[in-house]
Amino acid sequence: MARAKQPTPVRRELSSEYISKADRKSPTEKEEAAAVSGASGSVKPSSSSSLAVPMKKEAGVATLLIDVAGIYISFLTWAYLQEKLTTTNYGASPISKGERFKFPVFLLTIQSLFAALGGKLFTVLSTPKGQPVPAMIPSRAILPPLLLVAFTNALAAPFGYAALGHIDYITYILAKSCKLLPVMFLHITLFRKRYPLYKYLVVAAVTAGVAVFTLHSGSKKHKASSHSGQTSWGLLLLGINLLFDGLTNSTQDYIFQTFQPYTGPQMMMANNLLSSIITGAYLVLSPWLVKTGLGEWFGMAQATGQEGELAGALAFLARHPEAWRDVLGFALCGCIGQVFIFHTLSTFSSVLLVTVTVTRKMFTMILSVVAFGHRLSEMQWLGVGLVFGGIGVEAGIARREKLAKEEAKRKVKAALGKAQ
Repeated sequence: MARAKQPTPVRRELSSEYISKADRKSPTEKEEAAAVSGASGSVKPSSSSSLAVPMKKEAGVATLLIDVAGIYISFLTWAYLQEKLTTTNYGASPISKGERFKFPVFLLTIQSLFAALGGKLFTVLSTPKGQPVPAMIPSRAILPPLLLVAFTNALAAPFGYAALGHIDYITYILAKSCKLLPVMFLHITLFRKRYPLYKYLVVAAVTAGVAVFTLHSGSKKHKASSHSGQTSWGLLLLGINLLFDGLTNSTQDYIFQTFQPYTGPQMMMANNLLSSIITGAYLVLSPWLVKTGLGEWFGMAQATGQEGELAGALAFLARHPEAWRDVLGFALCGCIGQVFIFHTLSTFSSVLLVTVTVTRKMFTMILSVVAFGHRLSEMQWLGVGLVFGGIGVEAGIARREKLAKEEAKRKVKAALGKAQ
């Protein structure tokens, strides 16, 4: 009688939002991990372990300060310009209310083109002398997941910008800080992974914080409200945006783990170039899509005009040339921020990037409050505390876990070195 195949056990997932090259296990590292688990016996190095690459030494303090400052400056400016673009009435005067920039796919395409060029330069400059520049798409097998990343990334942005028409920017920041939730949801439902209890508690705290903040969002700003007030619809659109973000992050993790040694600069170049092709095709076809039943259902004509988004955006910028400064500044800051993020991941451990990201989101919210005159009630500040408190706890525990793993790797390498 044939033996029945045992079902694959559910795995516990201890990953954080960011994964660096140092966090991904090569076959040699897996062998070393097995040696750690068998620490009660002697450590026996194999022929493959003798070829193990020494642990990478992190760069100096100057490089660290430059990377952290680069992330803060570029993304804080990026966030400021994002809120300015979505809330400013360009051309406003005593006799005219002006009009707002409502062309998210055009904006995403400009940023993707900037970032694709930045990724190419980053790839060339980060390649050691005497070695060939790695290809953007090294094999046919990697193309489908890269296209999926580009597609989900291109779909996420329009839903996020549409949400800003119905919720304020601080609610948007808080909800975007909950990336752990969609990532966990996708991993649990699609990959049958389990998480430790503290991650479920973190998700509960963050969700409760967003709920408290939203339910007490009746406070007003100094100036007129910049959104419709349809909070439920805005949160639904933002939820779709977060699901696409989660799928993007999960697929990127799969690419890095499956197609080693695929690097961050290669991903930056490929993702942004493919995204530019997808969104560029939409912009070219938008005059036709506006007239279809799908375009009518989404209200594309009302949002971008009968001429389509590309023509509408160019006409808007022709009427308000001062908006070009915000659009190009937004794209440039996004490109520079991605370069610093990928450089941080390739130079330091992802522990540092998690800490920087959490604090950067807090500073982004404070900048929004100061620069755009938001007023928060006591209950809203409680919601903010729940969100960033939960994220901070998750980042702190992830930091301890990764430091423990790095210490275990050092001990194994030292033991292997003595045994040789």
